[in-house]
Amino acid sequence: MSLSCSLSTCVDGDAPTASCESQPSVHWAQGIDASILPRIFEQGTTIAVMQRALSPSLERSIQAQCDTERRWSFQWLGVPDAAMKRELRRSMPAPEQACPLVDDVVLLTQAMAMLFDTDTLGIRLRLLDSAMCPRFHCDKLPVRLVTSYRGPGSEWLPESAVNRAGLGAPSPDKPETLRQAHAIQRLGTGDLALLKGDGWSGNEGRGLVHRSPAQQAGETRLLLTIDPS
Repeated sequence: MSLSCSLSTCVDGDAPTASCESQPSVHWAQGIDASILPRIFEQGTTIAVMQRALSPSLERSIQAQCDTERRWSFQWLGVPDAAMKRELRRSMPAPEQACPLVDDVVLLTQAMAMLFDTDTLGIRLRLLDSAMCPRFHCDKLPVRLVTSYRGPGSEWLPESAVNRAGLGAPSPDKPETLRQAHAIQRLGTGDLALLKGDGWSGNEGRGLVHRSPAQQAGETRLLLTIDPS
């Protein structure tokens, strides 16, 4: 079943630790089918994760784009159309091996456009050699899709592990945001995650707290983010 087709049906997903019945405050949804992603529309859900394994052809395409000294990036704001696909391919350092990766990005943008009923998306694909946002924070926008094609996935916190008084710019009088270091969750490489932010109507002050993962010296990370507008 294709990603875009399966988004029309919602199913229950498995939580990282315990069932929703035993933990009524659980605010995540997780599963191996794309139909888990629409659970982000549930009032109490602030992260929906589709776990997936990347195909060998996609992994080869990703590797080709990461075997470069150039820290390249692609940005697009608008309709995910044929022009976007051409520009995406043109931006890659190994365009002759780009098709599987380009096709996956296009599939995800089309699925996001359908899921959020919008023609306009903000798309960024970046090859990184350091953490962009190493501090725990929550986004002010309504929702964002994130996936790491290569390298470690984003880290996020269950609400029980968060002290929201510690969010924002650091200062000497602020407490630590992280209450329980053992509670940190990490997305797997290839996983698709919808992160609900403070800008989602009715979710003010409850945006998912997350951060960029630490990267080892010489390690690169290929990160895709998609923001519906």
